[in-house]
Amino acid sequence: MATVRRAAPFVIYVALFAALAFQPDLRRFVVVNLAIQLGLFVVGACLPAYRTGFMSYVDVAWPWGLAALGVQILVFGDPGSPAVLATAGIYLLMGLRMGVWAMRFMVLTRLPVELPRYRYQRRRWERDGFRNEKVSLQVEIMVQCGANVSVLAIPAALVVADTSGSLGPVGIAAIVLWALSWGFETTADRQKARFVKLGRRDGSHLTCDVGLWQFSRHPNYFGQWMQWNCLIALSLSWLTHRWPEGHLASGLLTAFGLAWISWTMYHTLIYYTGAVPAEHFSLRKRPDYRTYQRTTNRFFPGPRRAGQPDLFNRAPRDRAVSDSP
Repeated sequence: MATVRRAAPFVIYVALFAALAFQPDLRRFVVVNLAIQLGLFVVGACLPAYRTGFMSYVDVAWPWGLAALGVQILVFGDPGSPAVLATAGIYLLMGLRMGVWAMRFMVLTRLPVELPRYRYQRRRWERDGFRNEKVSLQVEIMVQCGANVSVLAIPAALVVADTSGSLGPVGIAAIVLWALSWGFETTADRQKARFVKLGRRDGSHLTCDVGLWQFSRHPNYFGQWMQWNCLIALSLSWLTHRWPEGHLASGLLTAFGLAWISWTMYHTLIYYTGAVPAEHFSLRKRPDYRTYQRTTNRFFPGPRRAGQPDLFNRAPRDRAVSDSP
């Protein structure tokens, strides 16, 4: 059963890639993207992981793969199309935001230890009976490579092939909501970074529950998930424009792929590399984290439940973080 679960994403990736490649006007883009993503992941993640035993290098390859999709949109698409420019900008901003941080933290300063979320993966491999860690490292890295090759490339492929170039009311609304979601994620990360910095200064190890972190235990993950949902909404008009032109099976698989972006990113941000692994270690390091779990939603922002602290009488250190931009 564990082997089937491990193989399932690759089966879906192959089906989605085939659905895109079967459509003549998408074929060149998806084949070139396949070559680029394989090169990025082999050089940026597979080889470093083989040499060091750290899976964390996939955090370099994956976002730079998104940025590469943005560049390909500009190369293959109509440079005068508002839809092309908007979609390329979204991929570039999402990829570069994470990619620059990963390069600075894991390459330029040399990653000292495996990131916690990938240490947690070892527990899963042990539970599922996968004993060969070198093989597991490469398989897990290629799971993320396969996403960039297939499902996460669908909006990029659709906008490159779209001939209308228009955004329409839904597209404009999707871009505005994406910008708000990007700002939401960025603000959450900045609040957390300032909280951690001030905590190191005064020697405390408290849970960050200020600013956006009052309403969700992972507001940055929620903001990232919403960005992908906005990209899906932006892509719907391009899918409907081309629906009569394509084969029914390819069209249905492409539509399924767009919907699956939302599910797979939600699953990733909660269970795979997101909330669940992070909270496993937070419970060990921070004595107040269990209370935080009881009073604060895990993912979707919302009001605190019974037992919440008085946010107006927090220490000055916490108020400073909460008031940060």
